Amino acid sequence: MTLKTGLLLGAAIGIGMMAQPASAAEIKVLTTGAFKSVVVALVPEFEKATGHKVVVDNGTVGQLQKRVDGGETFDVLVLSPKGIEDYIKSGKIAAGSNARLAKVGVGVMVKEGAPKPDVSTVDAFKQALLKASTVGYIDPASGGSSGIYVAGLLDKLGIADQIKPKAKLQQGGHVSDLVKAGTAEIGIHQISEIVGQAGVTLVGPLPAEIQNYTVYVVGLSTAAKEAEAAKAFIRVLTGPSAAGVLKSKGMEGA
Repeated sequence: MTLKTGLLLGAAIGIGMMAQPASAAEIKVLTTGAFKSVVVALVPEFEKATGHKVVVDNGTVGQLQKRVDGGETFDVLVLSPKGIEDYIKSGKIAAGSNARLAKVGVGVMVKEGAPKPDVSTVDAFKQALLKASTVGYIDPASGGSSGIYVAGLLDKLGIADQIKPKAKLQQGGHVSDLVKAGTAEIGIHQISEIVGQAGVTLVGPLPAEIQNYTVYVVGLSTAAKEAEAAKAFIRVLTGPSAAGVLKSKGMEGA
């Protein structure tokens, strides 16, 4: 990070950290896979500034909900707006701790060096998928928001039956893994899951008429063992220091 970013992060942590006990805390952050890169990018400066340690774990929205519902402990949770809202109602997330973090659209990728298909219009996007030998995206059954949207989009566009036989489904993680391995000729995933991934190239976002934005929201666990340290990290995620990171990861401020 630049000196300016570091100073902004220090301001985001704020005076509240001065009141923290001298002993270092360890906080556990559960985040959706698409937002993990942002969280990880902000961790080093936070740890350096506070002495606290951040443990980051990720999964699809569906996977994380199963883990939380199963009783897994955590301090900070990054999830969908509805997921956080539901956990506030059920008492797992502290009321008033929730805040919108970012939004990201869905994009198309190909293997690095491969020709880029035209996806600038809805019809061009449809033709690109129909012409591709294989199409990769997140398995909707895994609970990934982009996979659920893509499955519905294919139905809406009337090409689900044509794509199904050549679909390559990723069980969470990165669709880019399928593309760079040559398993999928074209990959569809959230832009933040394409930008910065080795071996693939972002062709472009979905056309505006069929674009879908995923919004990420953060919340504090009501059972957080290190609540004050967790609150300080949430201030970083929602503060000015996160703005540059979001942009570099293909996201927009919420």
